[in-house]
Amino acid sequence: MMSPLPDSGKLALFHGPGTALEIKSYPVSPLERGELLVKNVYTTLCGSDLHTYCGLRNEPCPTVLGHEIVGRIVAIHPDHSATDLTGQPIWPGDLITWTVFASDPQSINAQRGIPQKGDQLFKYGHVRVQEPEVFHGGLAEYCVLKPHTGIIRLPETMPVAIAATLNCSVATVAGALRMAGDLTNKTILITGMGHLGITCAAMCREAGASWIAAADITDQRLQQAQRFGADALFDMKIPAADLHTALQQHTNGRGVDVVFDMSGSPDAMEFGLHALGIGGVAVWVGAVFNTRRLQIDPEQIIRKLITIKGIHNYNFTDFRYAYDFLQQHWSTYPFSEVVEKEFPLEVVNEAFTYAVSRKPLRVGIRLE
Repeated sequence: MMSPLPDSGKLALFHGPGTALEIKSYPVSPLERGELLVKNVYTTLCGSDLHTYCGLRNEPCPTVLGHEIVGRIVAIHPDHSATDLTGQPIWPGDLITWTVFASDPQSINAQRGIPQKGDQLFKYGHVRVQEPEVFHGGLAEYCVLKPHTGIIRLPETMPVAIAATLNCSVATVAGALRMAGDLTNKTILITGMGHLGITCAAMCREAGASWIAAADITDQRLQQAQRFGADALFDMKIPAADLHTALQQHTNGRGVDVVFDMSGSPDAMEFGLHALGIGGVAVWVGAVFNTRRLQIDPEQIIRKLITIKGIHNYNFTDFRYAYDFLQQHWSTYPFSEVVEKEFPLEVVNEAFTYAVSRKPLRVGIRLE
């Protein structure tokens, strides 16, 4: 499986906020034990990529951004198991995606079911470029996969623009549903209807939720949410008291069972807590950047038996759940419309400019 490696490949080097990404060529190094070489086929720009690009979060620079990636295997080191997480054999030429992280499976957190917080954590699209290790992000022709990376072989029938979001947004939502527990016949509120939010609506619908409310400040995203399974739409530009009254009417005064915050907005998280009924669960996903501190009424948390949970990234079980969901339902919902525009790697700066100014759900970078 050690096919001949390419001599070199291109990548887009990010030097920091306010500077243009630089297209450079680097040699492709021989594989180390347990590694794979992948030819990147498609990468979508995630919200965290845009936050880094705009300076809202810090990453070690220079780096190669992009972690929502689909690629084809070029070579597999003989020490790799040559199987994916589902037990399928993998071969050069197979279309795959992989977890955003690799970590020590024997570490304490990995053994606790949170490998995304395990020791020796390596995150694709978040690592400083230091030769000879340069190919570790999506905005490049190649990516070297480290040992203990979760891999899933993809069917050729699944569009790569849809599959690319599996290993970040879709898998993160799968983790959020796991944290929420059984959703059968539950009432749901989702705040923030970006890609996480619309995916959450569809996933909650398929998980048996009885009623799903979508809340956002953008009319277009609210309309999209309806096509992804939302039953009711709430414009969060109106006063919170009016929103709460409307939500109470929809739930016959009981409040919702589960609220997912995908926005990271403190106002939205506070509103979600207030919207929960007795025994409700809040799952917070979106606040992965600095925000103001929340104002929480501890008496209400206690008297209403409220549970607050946070999820950052996901584990291998979530990744498999996300794959199963997307494999079954990518055509049930309009996931094909998520990527608004595609760009080649050579004009990646135009792609970021478009993504920041237009704020589509996703921008795609086609690499073949």
